Amino acid sequence: MSRLDSFIRRMEAQRACLDWAAAAIAGQPGCVLELGLGNGRTYDHLRERLPDRAIYVFDRRIAAHAGCIPPEDRLYLGEVSETLPRAAAALGPSAVLVHSDLGIADDAANAALAAEVAPLLAPLLAPGGLVVANHPYRVSGWRDVPLPAGVSRGRYFLYQATGPVPAHSG
Repeated sequence: MSRLDSFIRRMEAQRACLDWAAAAIAGQPGCVLELGLGNGRTYDHLRERLPDRAIYVFDRRIAAHAGCIPPEDRLYLGEVSETLPRAAAALGPSAVLVHSDLGIADDAANAALAAEVAPLLAPLLAPGGLVVANHPYRVSGWRDVPLPAGVSRGRYFLYQATGPVPAHSG
């Protein structure tokens, strides 16, 4: 498979998981966290799917399209090891959805980053909160959620903090 085909499949998996998660949290109170703003594609997608939600964004620096930069009061700039604890102090366990799209093309570095980030996310998740991630996370009290139809195992990852796993609608 070419790198372009792999990228397209990853983007399709990301969109399918985000769309499923957005539908799964309908009617549940809570904010959304976007880890890794990048150029702002998924932030923009989440704004469109969840227009009435507060979306807090985390990244080292702004490199997004001008129309995809969050308001300053919903932006945490810096290393996630520092910004996630600050957010937990300010927001508490209020996130009903977390999208984590962090990492680089280095499997060992990504595994280390996931091991560092996962426990920092736990204090931010509301009961039953969902995590959509591009890398596997292992946190006590989180369970794997089945992927939406068409998403290959290992392409993207879904977790739920506690409570029942929402049913897939297709």
